[in-house]
Amino acid sequence: QVQLVESGGGSVQPGGSLRLSCVASGFTFSMYDMNWFRQAPGGSREWVAGSGSTGLRPNYAGSVKGRFTISRDNAKNELYLQMNSLKTEDTGVYYCNGLIGVGSSYIDKFGQGTQVTVSS
Repeated sequence: QVQLVESGGGSVQPGGSLRLSCVASGFTFSMYDMNWFRQAPGGSREWVAGSGSTGLRPNYAGSVKGRFTISRDNAKNELYLQMNSLKTEDTGVYYCNGLIGVGSSYIDKFGQGTQVTVSS
């Protein structure tokens, strides 16, 4: 069973930092590109950052570039998002994501999410 479990969210003041983690199971993590998405209150889910399967091709949404860093540890089946210089507009639920092959098809899998609140 494909599972993604996020953790590391919390409440911080503007300018603070958080590190999110996502533990993957039920598939060969090292074979897949992975992403972080977020959803602000009342908003739609938006892509934040992506990592190639080897971690060598990170890419970022313009709104987080230079502040967030995506990384992964394929030996541990874990994906990370280091978030620095947090802003109030970074508040939302953050989701780990991958398009995972299951049998002869693919599923667009999201975890349950972890809440990030940036507020003074």
